[in-house]
Amino acid sequence: MNIFVDENIPSMTVSVLRNTGHDVRDIRGTPDEGMSDEKLWGMIQRENRLLITTDKGFSEYRNESHNGILIVRLRKPNQNRIHQRIMGTLSKFTESEWKGLLVVVRDSIQSVWRTPSS
Repeated sequence: MNIFVDENIPSMTVSVLRNTGHDVRDIRGTPDEGMSDEKLWGMIQRENRLLITTDKGFSEYRNESHNGILIVRLRKPNQNRIHQRIMGTLSKFTESEWKGLLVVVRDSIQSVWRTPSS
């Protein structure tokens, strides 16, 4: 699966995803680091990637056509908890099911929306 990880996603998650065969775009340490959400969204759309982030602002794109958005919102986030929630949630959906799907995972619940056109 083609995935874009926002700058707030643990490096261990990027490593595990890559080691399991995913094409993961991580812009940390590149000239693109720190770009605006709007520009990031354009890049994600052009590259047809699933977005993984902790930034709830990306939920504004839920009604647009996209390849999936996974937002992690924990009360007391740390790298291990974020990593566990991401890996657990990714395993619940196939690559084709992610198209048009917005999933917000919290400490104990998960909310799922599907783009109307999907």
